[in-house]
Amino acid sequence: MLFALSATTFSAFRIDQPLKLFVLGDSISLQYGVYLEKYLKGLFIIDRKGSQEKALQNLDVPIDANGGDSKMVLDYLRTRENDPKFQPDVLLLNCGMHDVKRHPISKEIAIDSATYRQNLENIYQLLSKKGIPTIWVRTTGVIDSLHAAKSKAFDRYQKDVDDYNVIADQVFTRHKVPIIDLYNFTKEFGDGRYADHAHFTPKVIDAQAIFIADYLKNWKSRHH
Repeated sequence: MLFALSATTFSAFRIDQPLKLFVLGDSISLQYGVYLEKYLKGLFIIDRKGSQEKALQNLDVPIDANGGDSKMVLDYLRTRENDPKFQPDVLLLNCGMHDVKRHPISKEIAIDSATYRQNLENIYQLLSKKGIPTIWVRTTGVIDSLHAAKSKAFDRYQKDVDDYNVIADQVFTRHKVPIIDLYNFTKEFGDGRYADHAHFTPKVIDAQAIFIADYLKNWKSRHH
């Protein structure tokens, strides 16, 4: 038997549908992303730019689902710029940890601060042009001595993380992009939060996922 949905019923039906969430970030996002799927089940369908399984095999090498540095993120988004299939309801974005890598001998930084700022600006403009709502996630910190002891392939310094977080804050605040302060949230877990030179213990990763999931749930209730 045919029947007509009222406008109210149709609106409620649309609201209850899970939103498409695209996660584009570094290895930190790969780790909490596994937990995030559990906490957002039925509310968001999560997509990424490649295999999460392959990317998790070496968290320091940005391949597959690991977004890498800001240039890699921008390059990837440019490949999807004219793709009508790439139209998530919201994009969860982060890049910074790979940008602040320094050569262990020359100390040259991977992406200098001016280029980082310009990359973020270009990323915003591209996503804005496509009409993709974006939420920025602040880069998590490091302990210099711990990172130096456990990572020989490259250096990272807390001062660089701080400087690049300020740059990102300036860019995205100016464009009124929501910001999730994962940096300060994670710092509250103290020096024991690390499982290696930059990544976190399962307890901290789980807490990060809950923190981000709660933000996304509130975002959905306000915007949809």
